Order: sequence, then C-alpha cells, then structure tokens
Amino acid sequence: MTVLCNKIDRVVTSFEEWTLFLTVMAALTALFASVVLRYGFNHSLAWSEELVRLVIVYTTFVGCSRAVKNGAMVRIDALVQFFPRLKGPLLLFSYGAILLFAGILIVFGASMVMLQLRTGQKTIIMQIPMAWLYGILPLSGGLMGFRALVQVVGLLRETGDEGGGQSHGK
Repeated sequence: MTVLCNKIDRVVTSFEEWTLFLTVMAALTALFASVVLRYGFNHSLAWSEELVRLVIVYTTFVGCSRAVKNGAMVRIDALVQFFPRLKGPLLLFSYGAILLFAGILIVFGASMVMLQLRTGQKTIIMQIPMAWLYGILPLSGGLMGFRALVQVVGLLRETGDEGGGQSHGK
C-alpha cells in the first residue's frame, strides 16, 4: 500500500508542480506583454487580464493541496503549546476537517460543473467554457483529500510506532 501511495504521491506532486509552473509562467508572460504593449505601443491586450484572474484562481485551489502536503495549512496551535499530548488528536481533527472540506469541494464542485455544462457558459473574452474553470473545484477537493489521507496514515503510523512498534525492533 505504501509503494502505491508513494507512486501516486509522486505523480500528483509532478502534476501540481508542472501545472502551477506553466500556468504562472503563461500569466507572467501575458501580463508582461500587455504592459509592454500598453505603455510602449499604446495598445492593450484585453485577454491577458482575464488569463491572470483565471491563473490566480487555479493556483489558489491547487496550492491548497500543496499546503496540505507541506503541513502549511492555517492552524491555531495554542492548545498544543499548553497540552503537547493533544498534538496527535488535534492533528487528526485538523485533517478530518480538511477531508470534510475536500468532500464538500468534490460534491458541490461537481454539481457546479454539471450546471455549467448544461448552460454552456463561457468566459467573456477568452471564451473558455466555465465548466473547465469550475472543474478546478472537484480537482482541488480530490487532491486535498488525497494529501490529507496520506497525512492521516503517516500520523497513525507514527502513533503506532510510538505505542508498541519500538519494543519489537531490538
């Protein structure tokens, strides 16, 4: 199970890194070209601003998955400071909340995608189907859910190793 999880983790990490890199680079290039054209040639690219907005949305949602993987989600750790023994249960609660949020993103995001597919709406300037954009919601939920499950399994393994696993080793 661990080998499969590690392979999936590598694939997901590669997907996140490359898509984030490529989308941000495309947005930076378009924005740079827009500024040069606007101030150098008195011509504006209307689509570059829309692209940048879409990339910000994409990087926000895919970046959440990276934050879960790196343990960089916002937490209030005052209880852990006062009661260090609660660290494990509080982390489990935190990952449980992330899993709940990921499930909500998947369910409601999928219903939003279906609604957009029925209505056929597109972005104003670039004419990108809105269903593609709303597809970021269930994608992000799936990525976050996977990352949270991996963290929970790792936390439970650490807890199991501390409880009785060390006595079996030597």
